[in-house]
Amino acid sequence: MIQTPNLLLENQQLREENQKKEALLQQQALQINKLQLQLEQLLRVVYGSRSEKFSRVDASQMSLGLELPVTIVSEKKKETITYECAKPSPESNHKGRIAFPEHLPRVDEIAKPKEDITGLKVIGEEITEWLECDPGKLFVRRIIRYKYVKANNDGVIIADLPSSPIEKGKVGASVLALIIVQKYVDHLPLYRQIEQFKRMGMEIPSSTMSDWVKTAAELIAPLYETLVKRILKCNYLQADETRIQVLDRDKKKKTHRGWYWTNRDPQSGLVLFDYHESRGRGGPSERLKHYEGYLQTDGYEVYNQFDKNNITLFHCIAHARRYFDQALPNDRELAEHALKEMQKLYAVEKYCRENNLSPYERLVLREEKSVPVLQSLHQ
Repeated sequence: MIQTPNLLLENQQLREENQKKEALLQQQALQINKLQLQLEQLLRVVYGSRSEKFSRVDASQMSLGLELPVTIVSEKKKETITYECAKPSPESNHKGRIAFPEHLPRVDEIAKPKEDITGLKVIGEEITEWLECDPGKLFVRRIIRYKYVKANNDGVIIADLPSSPIEKGKVGASVLALIIVQKYVDHLPLYRQIEQFKRMGMEIPSSTMSDWVKTAAELIAPLYETLVKRILKCNYLQADETRIQVLDRDKKKKTHRGWYWTNRDPQSGLVLFDYHESRGRGGPSERLKHYEGYLQTDGYEVYNQFDKNNITLFHCIAHARRYFDQALPNDRELAEHALKEMQKLYAVEKYCRENNLSPYERLVLREEKSVPVLQSLHQ
């Protein structure tokens, strides 16, 4: 049958439309798969367990030899997992009664029997200790300065006032320190502290306490600058950021989202908090522009700017592991392989902690045990 030019053109158009529809169907299938994965993750966040613990092989049961012959096998083969299991001790885990530190003052109280003990001889004693407390008490510090008149009434002499944290203020350093520690260390908001002071017999207006905190922050600014210098001098720094809702001074009872950019020196344990309203690259780029050393992050893209010059950028296994944990429903075989390999890394770190290894000893052990695992994962 001889096809006319019109039929050939129509046939070509139908083929092109069919190809477009097939491409569209593939795109829609990918989109459906992506949405299903997002829905599973959302349901897991709302209703599922928050733990990312992989219990197929417990890292605590792994020997440091890392005898876990794990390979990716075909569908026809079976995978055999072997590991050493430490038999739990039959002894009780009860640590006994709490021991009170020796530095705590002791207040002795003599308890006498109800029976008549006149003329009886003491043959021993039993001492029972209870932990008690004397609730916080406020007191007013009065500075009394006597005035002296000079000879021939030539002026008056009076002692100088001791230094005060707030000029012309009516609060001492001890109260300021208490408020600051309770707010920023114990996370006790000012409004709760105001109620606490009321119970102790002193009403402090909210505006006054806020001003005290602001002034105290200005007083310790030199300490903050010293902390910044010490943090930036270390050769290994960890960085992360976390959001925080901040009261908006322009909109009453409203908040906006701010960000704490955190820098931690693992060797000294010092932590630096740097607040910015944005999660953009401006915050860390300004703080770390003169830093030299190793910078560890969670892989957030704004830190990629530092992978050059005098900064060596590297990432966190715990964050990388999370994606393999999330991938378990999608491809269990491959995801489990990665998770089991990472358990070997955690076994090494647990051994380092439990044996209090020095940084150099940890380096030697990691090069021997951890590097081969990382190289295998890379392949």
